[in-house]
Amino acid sequence: MGAACALLLALSGCHDGKGAPSAPALPEVGVATIAPRTIRLADEFNGRVEAVDAVELRPRVSGYLQRVAYKEGDLVAQGALLFEIDPRPYRIALDRANAQLQRARAAASLANVQLKRVQTLIDAHATSQEELDNARATAEQARADLQAADAAVADAKLNLGFTEVRAPIAGRVGRAVATVGNLARADDTLLTTVVSQNPVYVYFDCDEQSYLRYNARRADPTHRAIGADPVRVGLANETGFPHAGTVDFLDNRLDPQTGTIRARVRLPNADHAFTPGLYARVQLVSGRDQDALLVDDKAVLTDQDRKYVYVIGPGDKALRRDVTIGRGLDGERIIEKGIQAGDRVVVDGMQRIYYPGAQVKPKALPARADAGAGNGTGNEPGSGSGNRTQAVADAGAPAAQ
Repeated sequence: MGAACALLLALSGCHDGKGAPSAPALPEVGVATIAPRTIRLADEFNGRVEAVDAVELRPRVSGYLQRVAYKEGDLVAQGALLFEIDPRPYRIALDRANAQLQRARAAASLANVQLKRVQTLIDAHATSQEELDNARATAEQARADLQAADAAVADAKLNLGFTEVRAPIAGRVGRAVATVGNLARADDTLLTTVVSQNPVYVYFDCDEQSYLRYNARRADPTHRAIGADPVRVGLANETGFPHAGTVDFLDNRLDPQTGTIRARVRLPNADHAFTPGLYARVQLVSGRDQDALLVDDKAVLTDQDRKYVYVIGPGDKALRRDVTIGRGLDGERIIEKGIQAGDRVVVDGMQRIYYPGAQVKPKALPARADAGAGNGTGNEPGSGSGNRTQAVADAGAPAAQ
């Protein structure tokens, strides 16, 4: 009996000093306070890089190639020697032309002397008018022959100069299609190609709706001129659109077969990052500036055909809000309906909310740094003005409900 009492006392002692079991800790979620931001809608297109100047180099005189004077694939300056055609036949032709010029000069000099002699005889009434007319005609013919001989020398000099085939533009030179020892025919044989490097063009086809939006924006006096807004360009291996250019050409009609219009972007290329023929992505500002509410894309959840977010309500309860979403922007999403400025939206830890209305422990997350503002460059018009962030949204993605 004593042992049983001792056991009861020991068991009762185990609960001494302890109250009711503690409540479980509230799940922690990351929240972001929504604030209006100024965005600028843009469309994205696929484009192709092209050189401003591209030259197929062909000889201007015929002859056998004597030397290839460049390294294939090099950058060359305008006027750099690329090929040399055997100049010997053209030097001989120049010597022959010079000899003909000397003969013509001698003949012209003799004709002038004879004309003066006949003129003296005419003054002395010692010869006929016919002799004077013949002398004048001979002198005129000699002067014409002299001019022809002079032109022949100039032509021979040109042809001799054309045996040195030089780069007509600065740029990158391609492989030598014709090599030493081959016959190059004037204006026919392709020797190589030269393409300019800086600046470059990016051509793209703009659809009708985007074109109309772009025209509506240009109707604004501040955006009337082509090129008033920078165009952003990115290559296939780049994130976002890190390069800035300007639209410098819009075609004069839409293609009725495709419903598109050809446009062109001019880009600086001092670092030679763009090579003609490369694929490029083009982001063209096409809408007017407008205020919008944006949330992190991963905060938007899906319930069958509905989109919703969790908003922190009174008592730190996670309340479900059905929303209408718009276009995407660098990992964020435009919210057209369902939330308002000042709402605290759950952007991290949504999986810890087991049911709508559950109490949570909200933790404020730092605001994203200038998300979407010209792809992080901060150089777009209006960036950094007050507390409002300039951004460019992708208008190419259809809005989802």
